Amino acid sequence: MLHISDKITIEDWELTEQFIRASGPGGQNVNKVSSAVELRFEAARSPNLTGAIKARLKRLAGRRWTKEGALVIQVDETRSQARNREIARDRLAALIEQATHAPKRRIATRPTLGAKKRRIKAKKVRGEVKALRGKVTGEE
Repeated sequence: MLHISDKITIEDWELTEQFIRASGPGGQNVNKVSSAVELRFEAARSPNLTGAIKARLKRLAGRRWTKEGALVIQVDETRSQARNREIARDRLAALIEQATHAPKRRIATRPTLGAKKRRIKAKKVRGEVKALRGKVTGEE
C-alpha cells in the first residue's frame, strides 16, 4: 500500500512492478542483473482517485500515460534494485500529490490608464526614431 495523503492511498493491486536490465555504466553487472524497475499504476481504474485528479494526472504524466489509462514510470538511476524501486514509488507519490492540487483560476485584469499612455508614448518615440532612418534628401 502506497500512502499519498490522508484521503488517498494506492492499493497493491493497482501497482505492477517489472524489473528489467538497465542501460548505462555498470560493467558486467549491468548485463547480468535486472536492476531497473518499471512501475505501472492503473490510474484510470483506480477507485481512490477522483475524475478531476485523474484528468490532471494524465496531463502531468504526458508520454508516460498509456492508451489503456496506466501510468508507467521507469527508473534505472542506481545499481540497486531496491533503491530504484523506492525512487519509482516516490516519483509516483509526488506526481499524484501534484495532481491533487487544483490550479488557481486566473483573474482577468485590465491595464491601467497610465500603462496605456506609457505604451502609446513608447510606440510614438520608437516610430520617430525609425522615421529618422529614411533617405536623406539634399537641400540643394
